[in-house]
Formats: sequence, structure tokens, C-alpha cells
Amino acid sequence: MMYAFVTGGSRGIGRAVCRKLASMGYCVVVNYVSNDTQAQSTQTMIEAEGGRAELLKFDVSDRSASAEAIAAWHRAHPGEYISVLVNNAGIRRDNLMMWMPGDDWDQVLNISLGGFFNVTQPLLKNMLSKKHGRIINVVSLSGVSGMAGQTNYSAAKGAVIAATKALAKECARKNVTVNAIAPGFIATEMTADLDQAELKKHIPAGRFGTAEEVAELAGFLASDGAGYITGEVISINGGIYM
Repeated sequence: MMYAFVTGGSRGIGRAVCRKLASMGYCVVVNYVSNDTQAQSTQTMIEAEGGRAELLKFDVSDRSASAEAIAAWHRAHPGEYISVLVNNAGIRRDNLMMWMPGDDWDQVLNISLGGFFNVTQPLLKNMLSKKHGRIINVVSLSGVSGMAGQTNYSAAKGAVIAATKALAKECARKNVTVNAIAPGFIATEMTADLDQAELKKHIPAGRFGTAEEVAELAGFLASDGAGYITGEVISINGGIYM
């Protein structure tokens, strides 16, 4: 059995990636932090489509909780390993920096950047020893270009981009690729508060993207056909480059 692990997999881009990987034959471990109903809905969708999914509830920003949950998964699956990891968990807490509460800075960085470390490190050893693995980090246009009102989010995603490039160099000889996907404006719950009509004026494609379009890219990067692509940050943004 092939296993894939998706953080923040209960909704939005994470859910779409889970469904895509399940369609490729992976048993998908769906990580989420609190919303049992949405997580169970994701599992139900995957199973209705003929796939397999497991739920694993923990907060990726909590290092000990992450380590304990992943260790428990390995104990329950002796001899198995997770060959595909998609670090998707993230939150927005937008504000101008001069008015940004310290907690909003900490939470955004702890989930996106801390979560990347807390989940990737305990899964990496098996990928390296098996000489096969795919690590896909979902970042953002904000992390590539920076965006006013998102200094915390830009910092978190920009740091993950740099980490992607560094880790790719560490792992390439072991056939473990590390890439990042940088979505622009994607229609999900995370962007529901944005003024789509106004923002569409600045997007050459004239629309927001879909979570399924991002998932297709993740599926390709997880495939054997992407084995010579590593350390890349691939934008999926309808042509908008700020």
C-alpha cells in the first residue's frame, strides 16, 4: 500500500489534494486540527470515489503532538511508510504590521513554517532510507512577491520556499524530491472574505483558480514523471505576478 500524508486536508486545497492522491492509488492520511465534520466529509468523499483515507487529528504547530501522532501512525502500520507528504496547513491573519498583534504573527508562522518542520522531519528518514519520496509544500503568491497586509503570511510562506530549496539539495541523491506550489487567488473558504470582483480585474485569466487545479499540479509532482524536478517553486496564479 502506498501512503500519502496531507496536512490541513479537511477543506479547500487540502481536500482537493487528498482526493487527487487517492485517485492515484494512495491511501491518504488526512491531517486536520479541529473540524471533525469536515474531515469525515473528506474521508467519505474519497471512499465514495473508490479510494482509501485515514484521519489523523493533531495540531501541526505543536511539535510534541505532531511527533506523537506520527509515531502512533507508524506503530499502527508496521513495515509501511509515507512516501508523499503535502504540507498544506496554513492560516491567514491579515493586518498591517504596525497594528498586527504578536499572536497573529506567531500563529501564522508556527503553523506554516513550524508545521513544515514538525511534520517533515519525522517522515523524512523513511523516505531517505527507502530512496523514494515526494515532499510538496503549498506556499503562496504572497511568499513569492510579498503582499501588503500579509507580512506574517508572506514571511511564513517565503521561509518555506527557502527551506524547500535547501532541503531539495539535501535529499536529491536519495530520490526524494522537494518542491513548492505557489497558488495565487484560489476560490476556497480561506479567500471567501476577499473582494473577488475587484481582484479579478488584476488577474490576466480573469478569474480565481480552483482547488482542483492546484491538486492536479500536486498530483503531477507526486508522480514518477516528476522525478527530475526538485527545488522548484511552481506558480499557479492565472498569470498574476505582483
